[in-house]
Amino acid sequence: MDLYEYQGKELFRRFGIPVSDGRLATSPEEARAAAQDLEGQVVVKAQVLTGGRGKAGGIKLADSPDEAEAHAHAILGMDINGHVVRKLWIESASDIEREYYLSLTFDRGEKKPLFMFTKEGGIDIEEVAAERPEALARLHVDPLEGFQPYQARRLIYGAGIDDPEEQKQIARIAEQLYAAFVGTDATLTEINPLIVTPDGQVKALDSKFTVDDNALYKHPDIAEMRDLDAYPPEERAAREKDVTYVKLDGEVGVLGNGAGLVMSTLDVVALAGGRPANFCDLGGGGDAQGVVDALEIIGADPQVKSILFNIFGGITRCDEVARGILQALEQMAIEDPIVVRLDGTNAEEGRQLLRDAAPPNLHVEPTMLDAAKRAVELAA
Repeated sequence: MDLYEYQGKELFRRFGIPVSDGRLATSPEEARAAAQDLEGQVVVKAQVLTGGRGKAGGIKLADSPDEAEAHAHAILGMDINGHVVRKLWIESASDIEREYYLSLTFDRGEKKPLFMFTKEGGIDIEEVAAERPEALARLHVDPLEGFQPYQARRLIYGAGIDDPEEQKQIARIAEQLYAAFVGTDATLTEINPLIVTPDGQVKALDSKFTVDDNALYKHPDIAEMRDLDAYPPEERAAREKDVTYVKLDGEVGVLGNGAGLVMSTLDVVALAGGRPANFCDLGGGGDAQGVVDALEIIGADPQVKSILFNIFGGITRCDEVARGILQALEQMAIEDPIVVRLDGTNAEEGRQLLRDAAPPNLHVEPTMLDAAKRAVELAA
């Protein structure tokens, strides 16, 4: 789950990472009141779950409450990379002497948290990694050992930080960032830029924070931060029905049982010359109602031109899935063609159920590749 900047900074503050004072606003009037409350120069920041806010005009400096209100008028409702701005973060402006980059993410290859730190902050880290890899200090942390002071020193010296006072502050922030990462079950905690003010104070000017969805049951306060309006309507409906669903940009709706099988199905659809419209996982023990719920969500996407069911019966029985498909067709009008591939437990019984019912828009194929080819053909 991605968090907005203001939410990430709230978590930073909990773990002791210094951040600027700010207020949340959802209207120009609230932006004006926030600027009055903060006094002095402020920054009006669009709150969206994507990057590129500055380039899109979503971050503006305001010298007065009137100017903050005017910027809020311009930014609210703005579309930034497909995300509509509905919230603003009004923050006290900071004088900047230097900009650094500090992040902690999970390296799945090494199965360890990975620190990245560079003096070249304020720009895309991908540019630094590609053009000046020597400027980027990297450090893995053994989760059994935890974060140690010597690791902070290695990061600091690796990036070439010379000032002793800066070194102390950055070492402390690195330790606090690791505590935040572990304490919230995060997969990414990023500060870009981590600034140094003219009087030598080091603090986080921005926050990118991603928390593992599977760990949210341990953090109900963070789970409440999820903004459902930021997700496509299909994904919102899927969450309400407890269906694992991710919206994509193709025309072949995909449903399978098990994340690995669904991922393979997406690849096979692409191999057959089509584009998947979604990722939808029925799970290992799906029942008829689960199929109905998933089919309702997939069928509601106007981009979908055909629907591909790819079911391997292990825990999930193929005859149960077949009943779910037929039940869904009775409950809702689905005009899109449906292609079904059943294999595994009770596969023949499932195929027989579909053959006996013989809905006009349903096609049964013997293999995954045959089913993908037919679904792509019917979506054309």
